Amino acid sequence: MISSSDAAQRFILVVSHTGREESLAAAATVCRKLLAEGIIPVAALDEHGDILRHDPDLGDLDMPGGGRTGLCVLGGDDGIDIGELELAIVLGGDGTILRAAELTRGSSAPILGVNLGHVGFLAESERDGLDETVRRAVSRDYLVEERMTLDVRVKVGGEIVYETWALNEATVEKASRERMLEVIVEVDKRPLSSFGCDGIVMSTPTGSTAYSFSGGGPIVWPELDAMLLVPLSAHALFARPLVVGPDSVFAVEVLDRTQGTGVLWCDGRRTWDLPPGARVVVRRSTVPVRLARLHQGPFTDRLVGKFKLPVTGWRGPEESDAGKAMQQ
Repeated sequence: MISSSDAAQRFILVVSHTGREESLAAAATVCRKLLAEGIIPVAALDEHGDILRHDPDLGDLDMPGGGRTGLCVLGGDDGIDIGELELAIVLGGDGTILRAAELTRGSSAPILGVNLGHVGFLAESERDGLDETVRRAVSRDYLVEERMTLDVRVKVGGEIVYETWALNEATVEKASRERMLEVIVEVDKRPLSSFGCDGIVMSTPTGSTAYSFSGGGPIVWPELDAMLLVPLSAHALFARPLVVGPDSVFAVEVLDRTQGTGVLWCDGRRTWDLPPGARVVVRRSTVPVRLARLHQGPFTDRLVGKFKLPVTGWRGPEESDAGKAMQQ
């Protein structure tokens, strides 16, 4: 666990799905609890106003020991710099956590997710555990787990025209529903295959339970350093998912015979148009995303819990016939 230390001021970012009343209410609750503990809550500019509209008093509350304060804004001339953030508490589903990863990119602040969505695979706790989550955040009683991310570049005519990153996946997709995307796939600067498809997903282990999973890719345990490539609806004899080492490099080129254009999506949040001839190059990033964890448990248990997998009837390795055979 992270050891506690006194600090003159502590800043915790609160990220919520402001399109949902439940999420706004939870965000206001968290802000009040943090202020009661002498910690200053911070919100992104576009969320700051929504939270204050839900709870106007958050803009002018007294902290214990005196001093006027309230919900602060992230960034800007008068706001809190991301380098000052200690932690980000995220209230929502995986999409909201991906937004928090975008907001905290370049800082050392870990992300602690509270699931208010459906599966919430990246979240660490549920809505009914909000009080305990805030208590442990205040006492710095959590582990920090680093997840690999991807660096993504778009090249046109040999020139880099766009650079971004992804925590879950970078996806090259067709822009027109009625048109097939014609691509050639490279691994480590060597051609692998070309085919028509709906798209190509290039994923981290974290993203293996997201879009890659929906496309038929394997689930990869998050402690494994690897990258995945999963073709989507490929018209080809060989278009199987690939798993490569962390030092490999993927490249997907939109072939000139493509009728129309493609589009790059990163984590479903950042996008770029891909004309014929564009190349998308994906490699491991040197900047990980840091997730705060409240529980230490096998990834298998997380899979079972999040996907509600049927395990009824399992008696354990000591009691099952297979377990007895292994012990003999």
